[in-house]
Amino acid sequence: MKSYASEAIRNVALISHGGAGKTSLTEALLFTSGAINRQGNIEAGTTTTDYDPDEIKRQVTINVGLAPLEWGGVKINLLDTPGYFDFIGDLIGALRVADCCAVVVCAVSGVEVGTEKVWQYADDFGLPRLVFMNKLDRENADFDGAMEQLQKHFGMNVVPVHLPIGKEESFKGVVDLVEERALYFSDDGKKVDTGDIPGELLEQAGALREKLIEAVAETDDELLLKYLEGETLEIEELRQGLRRGILERKVTPVLCGAAVSNFGSAPLLDFMERFLPSPLERGDISGVHPENEEELTRNPSPEEPFAALVYKTLADPYVGRINYFRVYSGMLKPDSQVYNANRGKSERVGQVFSMRGKDQVSMEQVVAGDIAAVAKLQQTATGDTLCDRGSPFQFPPIGFPDAVISFAVEPKTKGDEEKVSSGLSRFLEEDPTFRLERRAETRETVISGLGELHLEIIVSRLAQKFGVEVDLSTPKVPYKETIKGQTKVEGRHKKQTGGRGQYGHVFLELEPLASGEGFLFEDKIFGGVVPKQYVPAVEKGIREAMEEGVLAGYPVVDIGVRLVDGSYHTVDSSEMAFKIAAAMAFRRGVEQSQPVLLEPVMNVEITVPDAFMGDIMGDLNGRRGRIQGVDSAGELQKIRAQVPMAEMFRYSIDLRSMTQGRGFFTMAFSHYEEVPHQAAEQVIAAAEAEKEKE
Repeated sequence: MKSYASEAIRNVALISHGGAGKTSLTEALLFTSGAINRQGNIEAGTTTTDYDPDEIKRQVTINVGLAPLEWGGVKINLLDTPGYFDFIGDLIGALRVADCCAVVVCAVSGVEVGTEKVWQYADDFGLPRLVFMNKLDRENADFDGAMEQLQKHFGMNVVPVHLPIGKEESFKGVVDLVEERALYFSDDGKKVDTGDIPGELLEQAGALREKLIEAVAETDDELLLKYLEGETLEIEELRQGLRRGILERKVTPVLCGAAVSNFGSAPLLDFMERFLPSPLERGDISGVHPENEEELTRNPSPEEPFAALVYKTLADPYVGRINYFRVYSGMLKPDSQVYNANRGKSERVGQVFSMRGKDQVSMEQVVAGDIAAVAKLQQTATGDTLCDRGSPFQFPPIGFPDAVISFAVEPKTKGDEEKVSSGLSRFLEEDPTFRLERRAETRETVISGLGELHLEIIVSRLAQKFGVEVDLSTPKVPYKETIKGQTKVEGRHKKQTGGRGQYGHVFLELEPLASGEGFLFEDKIFGGVVPKQYVPAVEKGIREAMEEGVLAGYPVVDIGVRLVDGSYHTVDSSEMAFKIAAAMAFRRGVEQSQPVLLEPVMNVEITVPDAFMGDIMGDLNGRRGRIQGVDSAGELQKIRAQVPMAEMFRYSIDLRSMTQGRGFFTMAFSHYEEVPHQAAEQVIAAAEAEKEKE
């Protein structure tokens, strides 16, 4: 693919609620532009950007797909993003490197939950946008109804620039309200014939064009004055005003089409070329010096020092790891050295290419504003900055969401533990929203992600790429045990066999410590009743005994132990004997000191629309949660609460159900606290039952 100047590049993220038609639209745009010679479809599994076996099987986008095309003298990098929020990490990565976005809305379904969410994300990233109203050829397609919903949810500056000609199966073209003409689609959609606006649409087209002119005029004082004085805006003034209004996010134009039929793709490409911003129009880039964190800015120019951000990493079974990146300043050529500012390491870049789905498209250079990929970098991962070593620069982190659901993972075949661990570790490189940890307290490997589907896909890929199958289960809660009382206890280990015997004798004092203090051991022996060489063995015996508490076998914490007395035998005493005596004394002492079970409590922040507040509060109370406060965030409410971990394992699923998918939450560990008596009895009974099975 030939190199384009920065001003002739458009980086457009396609975003929507799941199923609105982003991938089909990507396919239509590629076909119309000539980038591909046959339009694939989702049902057949032949689309360019959904090529992963799991994407084909489930008919959903999982990975953000890059799809460059050439049209009218510009290069358009399409970013086909996932619509399901289990894969929101890829959406966020794409929005970070895009200069604008196209919000795809189904003309049948209208504004859905996912539409609201992606719109908010586009706002968070400050992205100019257009709306593409898709599926106008479907039964029950309703242009007027969908427009009404768009304006209700997102404001009256969402205005149509297209009016559909024909409805449902008779949909055959659009009225271009900017140019005041009709556009009729050929059977394959690649050709567009122009004509006069049909008589039956003249009145509606005139009214909508007036609304468009009004919205554009309000973006500029001169245009507004001219409009208010009753003067007609020249067509060039309307074009320039619309372009400026889109860039400044004061106008959101709505275009029309039907992606599967390839209707509307050519006018959409024309619009992207003419009205969407280039990288140069998005302004300077902010970052820091990686060593002293001094704030820096870069101009998006090929003349500046090189700086690029890695927004996606894929482990390809044939070519190894592929890093996708956006160049923000300078340029990158093949066979060059770059510096990874996050890791302080140099990387050797070989071939530089773009990706069209899974196909590599060779590039001679990547200029500021363009998006490309490189294979086989050794150190680089998603979120890293690549730059010139002589001019270090680091971008702010991308800010991926935290995992919200966890499962314990166990291989179906014994002996596959190493394969599982190795395979899952590879996915950590690809997916910044995936988490993997080995929990010593419960002896489990736990994987965490953004939803059940997210983790199901991880498990499916583990089987595909590494040939190992696993079972998922709800993780065990990492309970702990402690004491509430004090005691003094004796431990004596005496054993006489044929030869040398064993003798260890200690007196311990136990007391509770403040939460989080862990373990404190003190040697208070006087007069050598326990020789100094045996004191470390006493402490070791206690520490080992602490690994398994007396109530349910969970680790003991927040306890102070003093060695205050004892005795020894000059021949029979040994380190082992004192270790055993100390462990015996400790267990007996814990039993006598009001042992209690502790559970992890999480800080939870739940963001929901106001209408769901009552349901959420009631549900939290049912989960033994304590409300800490409520903060307003526009039309949303943020509820801060503390909830036991045991009550939160499937909360992401329950919250989606309670809020129709509109609620989301974050969760972080806060502290341990005592389990209520009734709940503790259930945990202890379950632990005893588990022990009996063994």
